[in-house]
Amino acid sequence: MSRIGKQPVTLPAGVKVRVENGTIFVEGPKGKLEFVHHRNIAVAMDEAKKSVVVTRPDDERTNRALHGLTRSIIANMVQGVTKGYEKRLKIEGIGYQARMDKKSVVLTVGYANAVTVTPPDGVTVACPDPTTIVVTGADKQKVGQLAAEIRHVRKPEPYKGKGIRYENEQVRRKEGKSFASGG
Repeated sequence: MSRIGKQPVTLPAGVKVRVENGTIFVEGPKGKLEFVHHRNIAVAMDEAKKSVVVTRPDDERTNRALHGLTRSIIANMVQGVTKGYEKRLKIEGIGYQARMDKKSVVLTVGYANAVTVTPPDGVTVACPDPTTIVVTGADKQKVGQLAAEIRHVRKPEPYKGKGIRYENEQVRRKEGKSFASGG
């Protein structure tokens, strides 16, 4: 039995969950999310215990994998509509900075032109200072994807460490060329 899949997802106060023909709708103070689960996995709402229970038909390999996955996605949706998700990025490098232009973020990171990244619906971007970008939203996948796209504009390079990185990311540094004396 899947250790993660067999645990019920408890619902905090203020979260409403509906299960209708293969789709799970989760609604809370931070927003609304929906997820279409695999047809082999059964998702049921336990009204008495205020929880969502995920079950699988048999112990086939794909069903075991989908069991834990479905439960984790539902738990992430519940957390997203109550607390939300946040990714923080730092920009390092002389002259490298970010600024807001309406809802999108404009990155000046060493290219001839500035790069504009527009967030999808349900995700917000903020720049508290020119070297910090904060991506927030209820959907964990969309927040992580947008943060990855922003980081991909200029990945941190290993020699000087210039680029866009996650706030607590450790960048492996390399030693530059060493010049031998004599000749």
